[in-house]
Amino acid sequence: MITREQIATVLDHPVHDARGDKIGDARHVFFDDMTGEPEWVSVRTGLFGTSESFVPIHDAALVEDHLEVPYAKDQVKDAPNVDIDAGGHLSEQEEQRLYQYYGIDWDAAWQGPHSGTGQAPGTTGTTGAADDAMTRSEEEMHVGVERREAGRARLRKYVVTEEQQYTVPVRHEEVRVEREPITETNRDRAMTGPDITEAEHDVTLYEEQPVVETRAVPKERVRLTTEEVTEEETVTGEVRKERIETEGTDEQGDQRRRH
Repeated sequence: MITREQIATVLDHPVHDARGDKIGDARHVFFDDMTGEPEWVSVRTGLFGTSESFVPIHDAALVEDHLEVPYAKDQVKDAPNVDIDAGGHLSEQEEQRLYQYYGIDWDAAWQGPHSGTGQAPGTTGTTGAADDAMTRSEEEMHVGVERREAGRARLRKYVVTEEQQYTVPVRHEEVRVEREPITETNRDRAMTGPDITEAEHDVTLYEEQPVVETRAVPKERVRLTTEEVTEEETVTGEVRKERIETEGTDEQGDQRRRH
């Protein structure tokens, strides 16, 4: 059973069913007018929390940071609709419908803590114990960075043919005819051999020609490396903020005077 001291821990905290599934968040706690004990809790359910369902809190238990009730999630969500804005009270008819829906003996509940009061348990209903202050929320923009692939770089080696010119000195032999007169010095060599006859004498000529030969010579090594460069970028986003306006009061919260 939830005590009055635990109400602050219950409000705006998750409510789970008997299987541990979350039903919604506790919005209000309603007390029994006769005993002053917590009797009902309204749970905000539905998409975006647009609905509130009532569930008995008598057999509920506070487990860590949430309230656990012994009812199934669908049963709580399908509970009879109750107008919680009607003065913060449950009428006798509304409370009786809730008792019947959850299978609680209405007569036993009436004979229990209310014996001798002369009033049915739902005559004056229960009052909400939730803080009537309004919570204003706003969104905050949190900007981070994520690492993603921006592109790929590749080294590719290919062969190109270029024409190069070099000037190379080459030598060749040419024939030069030398004539020398007969003198006393060479007369003996000149007179050897037949007097008059036909003769031939060959001379082999040589020349140099340029020869081109290629060979692979390492010139440099090339590799790919990465480096991080930090730049500043400005991002723009939209955030929503709640504003609270007052009616019938001035900015200081005092009630306006009527003239």
